[in-house]
Amino acid sequence: MKTMLAIISKALCRITGKNVGARVVVARKFADFTPQATFDIKKCDLHRLEAGPPVRAELTREQGLQFYRTMQTVRRMELKADQLYKQKIIRGFCHLYDGQEACAAGIEAAITPSDHLITAYRAHGYTYTRGVSVKQILAELTGRKGGVAKGKGGSMHMYAPHFYGGNGIVGAQVPLGAGIALACQYQGNNQVCVTLYGDGAANQGQIFETFNMAALWKLPCIFICENNQYGMGTSVERAAASTDYYKRGDFIPGLRVDGMDVLCVREAAKFAADHCRAGKGPIVMELQTYRYHGHSMSDPGVSYRTREEIQEVRSKNDPISMLKERMLSSKMASAEEFKEIDTEIRKEVDDAAQFSTSDPEPPLEDLCNHVFCSDPPLDVRGVHPWSRLKSVS
Repeated sequence: MKTMLAIISKALCRITGKNVGARVVVARKFADFTPQATFDIKKCDLHRLEAGPPVRAELTREQGLQFYRTMQTVRRMELKADQLYKQKIIRGFCHLYDGQEACAAGIEAAITPSDHLITAYRAHGYTYTRGVSVKQILAELTGRKGGVAKGKGGSMHMYAPHFYGGNGIVGAQVPLGAGIALACQYQGNNQVCVTLYGDGAANQGQIFETFNMAALWKLPCIFICENNQYGMGTSVERAAASTDYYKRGDFIPGLRVDGMDVLCVREAAKFAADHCRAGKGPIVMELQTYRYHGHSMSDPGVSYRTREEIQEVRSKNDPISMLKERMLSSKMASAEEFKEIDTEIRKEVDDAAQFSTSDPEPPLEDLCNHVFCSDPPLDVRGVHPWSRLKSVS
């Protein structure tokens, strides 16, 4: 068989002038990959639920490669943002998401594009999974016209269809998320709203007020606490009398999930979405995850935790490495294939970074655009009484 392949390969080389032997071998290798596998996943802790998500998850080869590409793209994008910030090309607030990629990838895999999502200021990962390109995200971070918010939103204020930010006020997005869920219920469209907040926001009074209203009205809202172990520089044990965030809804059912495993997150989020669509009201999820960077770029991240702690999570519990090892051990992909994907992602991120530094900044006349929804455009007073700008939407 090998001799025959070699003969065919040589003949094709003579005819086409190209080396096709590699492609013949690769085609045979792809045919040998496992198309689907089932993996054991960590059991979720339950609150006010008789049964929870499954403890085994099916994964197809296509799904696995897509998860890997999504998480690796977010990782590379955030590392590029770190680099641009240190070069003083990105300014102001900047909260990076590396380490938590499984949360964004798993949630997006469990909901539909027409479902809704709102989060806090660590928003770059969700902006990407909701459909915004790396190019638009990095251009927004550098304040350029080609950014997703036309260079006027920055790190914390990015938006897309069915994605409501990026919100800078701690916990303020939670009542907004309940309002979106109320709209879904009112319109009867069978959609849900994923409302995310961090462990640092979990003690906010407005969150408990929102829980109460959502439970009374049985809103289709999935409240998700991304517990990355530290609220700014304060560990959860020092900040909260109870660190069982999935039980904080009290009268609302809850789940505690391994947020470093994309399959765990996907299965739990599917379970939660089905719960809401069945008319059972809201549900609380706690995703136990970890951020590799500090709280923001102004936080070195090692004054309240050790470098050894961060390295231990990287080496034992990294979401990208975990998925990659699963797929390799199950013969669902090859190491060469992952290297090719990594190369493609690096190029995409590098090209996006080049665009984000060469694209022009928005001109002054755009300053007041998209502030008012009006036709014809409104006159808006500028920085001194005699300057006038137009607000065009």
